[in-house]
Amino acid sequence: MNNDSDLQIAGDILEVPHLLQPAREHPATVAEFAGLAREIAANRAEWEHLVEYDATSRWYHRLRTGPGYEVWLLSWVPGQGSGRHDHGPSSGVLTVLDGTLSEHSTRGALALGAGSQRVFAPGYAHEVVNDSLDGAVSLHIYFPGLTEMPMHRCSPADLESVPA
Repeated sequence: MNNDSDLQIAGDILEVPHLLQPAREHPATVAEFAGLAREIAANRAEWEHLVEYDATSRWYHRLRTGPGYEVWLLSWVPGQGSGRHDHGPSSGVLTVLDGTLSEHSTRGALALGAGSQRVFAPGYAHEVVNDSLDGAVSLHIYFPGLTEMPMHRCSPADLESVPA
């Protein structure tokens, strides 16, 4: 008898379907969307060959879609930024794949290196900038899919709260 546990399983556990959670084909929770972003980040062969850098405007490519969400790949040359904006009714996950980006919000500035993730709710206003001397690549998942990106003007109070 096994003294490590009083629990013993008799028969084939796979024959008890009500105990098993079916695998989802698409993410449905914030944790699952963050996990999808990490999965894509780890699979460089899926995205690395697609990346382009454009000195005149930010480059972006819709990598995939699913029911109610979109996955975007963006590149950033030094000095490029998004401008202060929100994502309308969409929530999102931002994951830095290569390089370093800075996120500026009313809470201050935050450096995001490769592997960093930010999760945001609808209406969250921020600006993302490549303040480094090297190119950067990021992955953005929006759920529901991005339908608007309202731009915000910076007020003097906003400028005072964001360190230079």
